[in-house]
Amino acid sequence: MNETDHKHLVRCAELAEVALNSGNDPFGSLLVSAAGDVLFEEHNWESTGDATRHPEIDIAKWASANMSAAERAGATVYTSGEHCPMCSAAHAWVGLGRIVYAVSSAQLTDWRTAMGDGPSPVNGLPINAIAPGLPVDGPDPALQDRMHELHRRRHAMRG
Repeated sequence: MNETDHKHLVRCAELAEVALNSGNDPFGSLLVSAAGDVLFEEHNWESTGDATRHPEIDIAKWASANMSAAERAGATVYTSGEHCPMCSAAHAWVGLGRIVYAVSSAQLTDWRTAMGDGPSPVNGLPINAIAPGLPVDGPDPALQDRMHELHRRRHAMRG
């Protein structure tokens, strides 16, 4: 992970806060071209009633509709939290390249367990358990406290 990766992950954390402030779980993601251009950014929208409205799914759909296979393979997805199994599969199916995340599924599971949240309907698995061979980097220790605080705030909002 390098300085550019960290910069993009900071933006993902900002998008996660936007998600939280709009009543969604705090997750945000970016799609960045091989040339370093941000092509698409999104945050969680499960408050719409569609539990599949994760930013990584929206990125996969956008990339499939707007990029060639070679462009997708050369792109990087940055995300505030490691992909869930659904998002990992979507990423692999559309042929996106590298994934960089701020916090891991294991960290998120530990935080949620410590806060007394019930189990997730889907096991939190590492990306490569779902999509072996994808290049993956993370977590970013510099963003752990910030992301943990966003998840604590989400837990408090649920009351």
